[in-house]
Amino acid sequence: MNWRRRLGYAGLLVLALLGIGQVGGCYYLQAVSGQMELMGRREPIERVIASESTPEALAARLTLVTEAREFAVADLLLPDNDSYRSFADLEREYVVWNVFAAPEFSLDARTWCFPVVGCVAYRGYFSEDAARSYAERLHADGYDVHVGGVSAYSTLGRFADPVLNTMLRWSDLDLVAVMFHELAHQRLFVKGDTAFNESFATAVAEIGLARWVEQHGGADDLDGYQARSLLREELMTLVGSGRQELAAIYASEAGEDEKRRQKARVLESLAEEAAAIAARRGMPAANFLQGNLNNARLVSLGLYHGHVDAFREIYSACESRLECFYATAESIAALPGDRRAAELADVGSR
Repeated sequence: MNWRRRLGYAGLLVLALLGIGQVGGCYYLQAVSGQMELMGRREPIERVIASESTPEALAARLTLVTEAREFAVADLLLPDNDSYRSFADLEREYVVWNVFAAPEFSLDARTWCFPVVGCVAYRGYFSEDAARSYAERLHADGYDVHVGGVSAYSTLGRFADPVLNTMLRWSDLDLVAVMFHELAHQRLFVKGDTAFNESFATAVAEIGLARWVEQHGGADDLDGYQARSLLREELMTLVGSGRQELAAIYASEAGEDEKRRQKARVLESLAEEAAAIAARRGMPAANFLQGNLNNARLVSLGLYHGHVDAFREIYSACESRLECFYATAESIAALPGDRRAAELADVGSR
């Protein structure tokens, strides 16, 4: 890609991110630079597969992606555009690193607001050092913080998102599921409602993967994928109980030192119970409930699974008809924020 086209992409991203303002210039400049680099590394998948220099294993994975991309359009009614029809090797482990933050004695996430996506519960960086530097500043201000690497993300169809080398670490089914997830964001996205967006996309990926396996085989692999999903659900139930206990502690009249002591007890118990659950299922330790477990980490976990049960119920009520499923999701998305959350909570409890 020549520099004229690169600068054109950068200009578009500046407009998308900044709107009419210049707030947070340094942050937006790193976003422009990172996106410009990503777009400049793209190559059409067909060309990569056909190249004699492409390793056989990479060609096989990209062939799978091509088949799944067509399936996403024909069977899942997801957008038919240029996303995931190119490949980019970023030569690093993650594409971006997200920073999450929450007050020391609250489970209400700090949010950041942007012109295109609205207010979200994380702030993304194309540099891990920059993400951790910002997290340190938030920590110095008294926040619990968490930095998480991200292997894939969506520009919501504003750019032709490529398949990234960071996505190829996963199994075939995980790779297919993530692509369905990211395309779902392009099908339906509610500005400023992270929990809705991530839960919807997670549900679409789950639905899509089941339909993919039904047509393409791989039931044994699906059993493993579903076992991991069941583990995540059990752990999320555990997290929900822990959040309730922490919320009661934070709302109590106890002094700050006592709240810290009780908070540490709950978080330690969560990590121990998570490891025990994973051991009972004969699966690897539950890494996402280990390490720096704090309010910000719990916030990041809740975003992706909070309303998945509601979307499963909608799909079931629609008798597995995707047109009905999407129409119902779109009608809920059109509701004001409080009513939207209440409707999903009601549907999910049925």
